[in-house]
Amino acid sequence: MPTSGTTIELIDDQFPKDDSASSGIVDEVDLTEANILATGLNKKAPRIVNGFGSLMGSKEMVSVEFDKKGNEKKSNLDRLLEKDNQEKEEAKTKIHISEQPWTLNNWHQHLNWLNMVLVCGMPMIGWYFAVSGKVPLHLNVFLFSVFYYAVGGVSITAGYHRLWSHRSYSAHWPLRLFYAIFGCASVEGSAKWWGHSHRIHHRYTDTLRDPYDARRGLWYSHMGWMLLKPNPKYKARADITDMTDDWTIRFQHRHYILLMLLTAFVIPTLICGYFFNDYMGGLIYAGFIRVFVIQQATFCINSMAHYIGTQPFDDRRTPRDNWITAIVTFGEGYHNFHHEFPTDYRNAIKWYQYDPTKVIIYLTSLVGLAYDLKKFSQNAIEEALIQQEQKKINKKKAKINWGPVLTDLPMWDKQTFLAKSKENKGLVIISGIVHDVSGYISEHPGGETLIKTALGKDATKAFSGGVYRHSNAAQNVLADMRVAVIKESKNSAIRMASKRGEIYETGKFF
Repeated sequence: MPTSGTTIELIDDQFPKDDSASSGIVDEVDLTEANILATGLNKKAPRIVNGFGSLMGSKEMVSVEFDKKGNEKKSNLDRLLEKDNQEKEEAKTKIHISEQPWTLNNWHQHLNWLNMVLVCGMPMIGWYFAVSGKVPLHLNVFLFSVFYYAVGGVSITAGYHRLWSHRSYSAHWPLRLFYAIFGCASVEGSAKWWGHSHRIHHRYTDTLRDPYDARRGLWYSHMGWMLLKPNPKYKARADITDMTDDWTIRFQHRHYILLMLLTAFVIPTLICGYFFNDYMGGLIYAGFIRVFVIQQATFCINSMAHYIGTQPFDDRRTPRDNWITAIVTFGEGYHNFHHEFPTDYRNAIKWYQYDPTKVIIYLTSLVGLAYDLKKFSQNAIEEALIQQEQKKINKKKAKINWGPVLTDLPMWDKQTFLAKSKENKGLVIISGIVHDVSGYISEHPGGETLIKTALGKDATKAFSGGVYRHSNAAQNVLADMRVAVIKESKNSAIRMASKRGEIYETGKFF
């Protein structure tokens, strides 16, 4: 169990019981130590002062900053555990606003007002000027807005997501700096904050510690998690020391506000003003509305990609493959694949699936800007596909009556069979299993005469091809007629049952 000084706790649905544990044969992993390592609390990472990485996210939920004064000599772990203990003590005497019901007096306390302004307020300004007709949309401005949308979007997908969050490839500093600068144009926070939240999402998917927990509803996973103040008791951390070791990450985080204002609003305004003589159009359409659209598209990954679509690789969690979401997010919609193979630089693996981000990553590798592109083996991917297909098949099998189970049938010797055959004229042996075919004689496709010749006898050879090699359908029909197993031929019975997918352990049979 965790020590008293840490807030790293086990969550039942994140860490299910495993009956295959070593039971003391060898030393087990110390979970407290493992969680500390997983969060990077044991590492000394560069401190980023004057950072604004909490923008577009809840500082209470994912803050990884330290006090700027008086704690310089303390380790990362010491600082964070000290802060955690302080928050735990405060929680004992004060109920967090997220645990309180909404009232007319406290509704404003539930909201993250910074994010309300950035995600709701600013877009409303843009849409007001657009819908009212005060700022008309010209074709040149529209085309530039689409182009700039792509620049900012790819900086998020290829940069924030696949490069930094998942390390699915490596990049030289010019490309990293490009993604760091123009990633700000999407107003989705710094790469440091974004990557930290995303790693937490992957580690704690569909749990209380998941920042975008899809189990809390479509609206919450889409926007609610940003607009509402989260409960700090579910705070989680992830190791991002590899990110903070990157000087482009530190540069962007330190100057995020300035870079965001310049790339999101100033630059598109100046470009549209200089080339198209439309400063206001640049601000409204290439600025406010473009930011709104790309934010909503990105949010769809957290929401729609966990609710709508298929689950070809695994259905234990909510992520789904969704081509509609892929269209607006430059290929990020194949989310079921991504959660199963997060370090693969591709999201789409089939030729007809839309994933321009993987193409851009590949093209940048051809010119030497990107390298070490990671892919999971095709065999591992095929294994996951087959396992999920088998899981679906098993669910369907469970709904079907497959006839009596062999181990539920009585055991007869041959003398018992002969005695029973005198009482019931419809008994026949096929592969060590006694079947009562009396109700099927008139239905037999080969005619009554042929089946009557087998009554009271062993018809295994005739059934298996001596007369006619019976189909799977015939074996399935026959299985419903099982009444007993011949003791001397139980292995033959097991082999026949196995042809239908039945599994019996020979050593434990009967």
